Amino acid sequence: MSLLIILVAMGLLAGAAIHTTLPVFLATAAAIGLWLLAFGARERLARARHR
Repeated sequence: MSLLIILVAMGLLAGAAIHTTLPVFLATAAAIGLWLLAFGARERLARARHR
């Protein structure tokens, strides 16, 4: 069931991305990528402190 929800969400996001201009799409993708990198670094630091 969760796989179905993930696939539907990906379809909605891909459909929304098609209707934007390329610069807006690239800026948004870069912002999301930076946020994911920051989140991963924060989690890694938290795990290192917890040990």
